[in-house]
Amino acid sequence: MSSLALLPLTQPSFLPSKPFKSNVGFPPASPLNQRTSHATPLNCHKMYVPGNGASPEAKAAKNLHDFFNYITVKIVSAQLQSYNPEAYKDLMEFLNTHSLNDGDKFCASLMRESSRHKTLALRILEVRSAYCKRDFEWENLKRLVFKMVDESNTKLMREYVQETSRVTEKETGK
Repeated sequence: MSSLALLPLTQPSFLPSKPFKSNVGFPPASPLNQRTSHATPLNCHKMYVPGNGASPEAKAAKNLHDFFNYITVKIVSAQLQSYNPEAYKDLMEFLNTHSLNDGDKFCASLMRESSRHKTLALRILEVRSAYCKRDFEWENLKRLVFKMVDESNTKLMREYVQETSRVTEKETGK
């Protein structure tokens, strides 16, 4: 049996909390026409991102998932190169004919190639999971992305100001 949680209904923040009382002899004013001296707080804390289907986070996760596959193939190929040259050769030949752009498609194709390739695919899946869960530095990624965005924004704004300042100087003769 499932349980249902009842949440209290709250009035939207853009509606007044008390009913509007009009003065006698004047028609009631619409709450939409009222002016207030304070800003009405919005209950939205995140930006709306228009799009079809998946959220930006889901799209980023898909790209990271495929990137982890790419990294994992590099890790596994480096391991194989030193202790199993035959498997390394098989993996390199497979890489020459199959794209790494879609990690799951790559692994599915590798699994179905032969029993030797199936072993390679299982190794890639195992390492991919371990790398994602234990070795990838998620906090470092967040820090680097914030830093890159800030530095890029600053650089672009600086270049624009320098560009427009030169034009203004040329126009005004200063």
